Amino acid sequence: MSDVQVTVVGYVGTDIDYRDGNGAGARAMFRVGSTPRFFDRNQGTWRDQETVWMTVKVWRSLAQNVSSSVRKGEPVIVVGKLRTDSWTDEHGETRRRDVLEATSVGHDLTRGTSAYLRTSPTRVERSDDSVDAAAHARLEKQSETVIARPGTERPAPAQELRTA
Repeated sequence: MSDVQVTVVGYVGTDIDYRDGNGAGARAMFRVGSTPRFFDRNQGTWRDQETVWMTVKVWRSLAQNVSSSVRKGEPVIVVGKLRTDSWTDEHGETRRRDVLEATSVGHDLTRGTSAYLRTSPTRVERSDDSVDAAAHARLEKQSETVIARPGTERPAPAQELRTA
């Protein structure tokens, strides 16, 4: 059996729903909307087609990294495997939805800039959303010192690596 690999380019449409997993592995979910455009030669303008919405699910360290890096409204590129989630609702009816189980998530750099911050190999504990907000604030502060804004010179690195 082959997996269906899917790449979705769009905008994050919901807040990230992060769950620690209590030892079973962290999980995060969010929705991505992608609106295809085409040039209508008859009218001489660009036209939008219907927006395609996809639920994205990420696991373990990717879930933690998405939770602290990605926000609603940001442009992203998501790569993953197409899956179907099934469950029984409160009325006893079986429900299904297609889900993109992501193996990779990143900001779409054709729409802006982003700063990479390597995570430590140790597990990050998270107790509430204030931790997430604090982590995001630290990331923004660090990226301000690393990213050169258009028309400015790139700041010198804090430390230089020396070889023997």
